[in-house]
Amino acid sequence: MSDNKPFLQVRSEIGKLKAVMLHRPGKELERITPQYLHELLFDDIPWLKKMRNEHDGFADALRTNGCTVYYYEEMLEEILRDDKIKEQLVAEVLEKSNIANPDLEAQIKEFLMKKTSSEVAEILIAGLHKKDFQETIRDKRLVDYIKEEYPFYINPLPNLYFTRDPGAVIGNGLCINSMNTFARERETMILKYIYTFHSTFKKEVTPLWYDYHKKYSLEGGDILVLGENVVAIGCSERTSARGIEDVAANLFSQDEKVRQVLAVQIPFTRAYMHLDTVFTMVDHDKFTIYPGVEEKLRVFRLSPGKTHPKVEVLPDLQSALKETLNLSAIDLIQSGGGDEVTAAREQWNDSTNTLAIAPGVVITYDRNEASNETLRKHGIKVIEIEGSELVRGRGGPRCMSMPLVREDL
Repeated sequence: MSDNKPFLQVRSEIGKLKAVMLHRPGKELERITPQYLHELLFDDIPWLKKMRNEHDGFADALRTNGCTVYYYEEMLEEILRDDKIKEQLVAEVLEKSNIANPDLEAQIKEFLMKKTSSEVAEILIAGLHKKDFQETIRDKRLVDYIKEEYPFYINPLPNLYFTRDPGAVIGNGLCINSMNTFARERETMILKYIYTFHSTFKKEVTPLWYDYHKKYSLEGGDILVLGENVVAIGCSERTSARGIEDVAANLFSQDEKVRQVLAVQIPFTRAYMHLDTVFTMVDHDKFTIYPGVEEKLRVFRLSPGKTHPKVEVLPDLQSALKETLNLSAIDLIQSGGGDEVTAAREQWNDSTNTLAIAPGVVITYDRNEASNETLRKHGIKVIEIEGSELVRGRGGPRCMSMPLVREDL
């Protein structure tokens, strides 16, 4: 591949998946305690050993089907081998960690700069616990007393194994997203460093459609690349209307193919956190959807305008999909076999959060038996992975993957 040719290439949700970014769960998951569950966006305490085994099974399923797996933590470690990059990133992380004591911040920076690139990469993800840093004698400031009970100088990033949200590839470009919650902001900061300094991303020929510095939230679980000309973005609890407008404007002005963005408003609740928790694409004309949610959606078409995208209200999701994808009919496959109780139970375990790795071929959790059987009855090949611990973070195979390259349809 020539140096001036982009590496990133995603023009659909279902083209054969050739390259993906994952993060293998690490020590950051062992730093979740009941006291800080809500703050770190978890509902339960995960078992790391089992979680890692399940994640390895997911990665193996991808590799078996011809997909190259890149790991976030390995790419971070590689760029940190450059001391200038390490110093710059460490300084920015400490600034954002709100230590608020310049002397302590300087001591921690000196401590981290003496660590290897691998050790620093782990700390930037797993966090820096107070017991892991031996302070020298110094005058305490008010903030030190106020934060005496808090266990971390640098917070852990337990949600990082959901690599879908910090970044999303559209065409040959990348959205580095503005996360809705403070707990996940550092994920995108680090991704920006990887984009800037890691050779895989080829920054010079890879446009940024969105940057995490923007104040309007945008998260990758709401972004679905339906085809080369149309992208759907959920307006949700985590993704703002203005964020959708801004990324649409950037696509319309800089990408030669994307001409429509469907903004899909979903209920603003944790149960429907992102669009891909209730709706995903599994084949050219087939989608899986949580029963009953279709009646709660509002759909808007954004298209190029003079100063900002034009907005048009569309009657419903089905007609919007048929028109924008030029299909005479579509098949909306209800999760849980359409049974209200089964669908609700399996939706909690991310039954609709399928990851298409080729047209009509998806990876799902094995525990969602009714939903998986329903997909098979509709002609979809289902590759099941174990997910009893992975699901505790409220995300499925799509949430856990950031596609980098898909074959064109």
